Amino acid sequence: MVGLGPRRQPSRKGSMADVPHDLKQEIQRLEELFTVDTAKLKAITDHFISELQKGLSKEGGSIPMNPTWCMGFPTGHETGTFLALDMGGTNLRVCEITLPEEKGEFDIIQSKYRMPEELKSGTAEELWGYIADCLQQFIEYHHEEEKLDKIPLGFTFSYPASQDYIDHGVLQRWTKGFDIDGVEGHDVVPPFEKALEERGVPIKLTALINDTTGTLIASSYTDSEMKIGCIFGTGCNAAYMETCGNIPKLEHMKLDPNQEIAINCEWGAFDNEHKILPRTPYDIIIDKDSPRPGQQAFEKMIAGLYLGELFRLVLVDLHESKNVKFFEGQDISALQKPYSIDASVLSDIENDPYENLQETADNFKKIFNITPTKPELELIRRLTELIGTRSARLSACGVGAICKKKGYKTAHVGADGSVFNKYPHFKARGAQALKEILDWETGRDGKALGKGHDPVEIMPAEDGSGVGAALIAALTLKRVQEGKLMGIRDPESMLKNFGGQK
Repeated sequence: MVGLGPRRQPSRKGSMADVPHDLKQEIQRLEELFTVDTAKLKAITDHFISELQKGLSKEGGSIPMNPTWCMGFPTGHETGTFLALDMGGTNLRVCEITLPEEKGEFDIIQSKYRMPEELKSGTAEELWGYIADCLQQFIEYHHEEEKLDKIPLGFTFSYPASQDYIDHGVLQRWTKGFDIDGVEGHDVVPPFEKALEERGVPIKLTALINDTTGTLIASSYTDSEMKIGCIFGTGCNAAYMETCGNIPKLEHMKLDPNQEIAINCEWGAFDNEHKILPRTPYDIIIDKDSPRPGQQAFEKMIAGLYLGELFRLVLVDLHESKNVKFFEGQDISALQKPYSIDASVLSDIENDPYENLQETADNFKKIFNITPTKPELELIRRLTELIGTRSARLSACGVGAICKKKGYKTAHVGADGSVFNKYPHFKARGAQALKEILDWETGRDGKALGKGHDPVEIMPAEDGSGVGAALIAALTLKRVQEGKLMGIRDPESMLKNFGGQK
């Protein structure tokens, strides 16, 4: 490692001393564009609260606020064996989860199966057949020659779907590269169950869930203070428990007003009307050039899918600007390809441990065949900090809005997703923003704020698409056996397979 310069110190004061005036001005311009101050955070959070309420109203709003028919939190005393199926864009994961007598415990065995690319544009019959084959393989491998009764299944189907019942879901639109005819606008459960029946697979779908709801339920199973489940990854979303009395659009169903139901916010669509979010010219380009302009406004400013593209647009703009010399005389053709930069590139830049940013320089040479100057490296580093910080601070507005709406003075928030788990300083920046939004003076124990003391703390979540799906299947069966059939399409079949009384 000779010649790489000293390890980076925590403070970078003085690092801008050799930056030319034109680049200093650009850094200042970018700081003004991407910085979200406390007053703006609070204004966004207040607007967020009104949009959450609008989504629950009869009129609805940009944020769908979908009732999931997952009713209430687990007690920690759920027991039994359940399957969980997680259908992602790349892999299919099958888990068998056993909930023993010990409170909050679980045992898990799992297998992963590759989703063949050709399946994504094939027929619906091929898709459900392949998934049923994987489930059959899993059961034959783990329960060889056992005579099995039907096993209840929780299916994590993380594609936009509307649900009138927990055991059904109408696909609104494919995402994650899928484009299979004849599935959008239809309930995905009957053809899936038909494929299982044709193969004699002893499984009964009990709950179709979203990964965010699973995150909420799985995290609350091991932590009774858990109030919100979030995903901060390629996309962004949240789920929380709302009382039925606060959901005007369900009034006609005459539900117990005190009954809790998990709401899948789908909050990536917050501020599609562009009333409050501080969009930069680069955010506007991302929206305009996206497959669905005018949709998912919040997601396009904070989610992992877009962070690298924001960064790329700024760098290309600087190179083309007449007011600044940036990558002067260099071929930037590799940088001009849309979505050629992944959020992990920004993570690597922020994690560069060397004072002279040598790792960043090496990466730019390797990936883009560009050799940045030392001042250009300083700007690049500052830009990644600004984009990453804005993402974390805006993310906190959604969490703060749910806390204020529900009156939570203290809470744990379970978060999953690549940006939350891997992006440097995301957790700390989000915590600082929450402190500003919710006006904390001291921690939950009256002492100075610090790790473990924040009144509302965002922490790594349990396995929502595995454990969460199994738990929601368990909670659904328990409701059927107690005769609480609201939001369940096929209680007769569940009673027949899993016992209990009406």
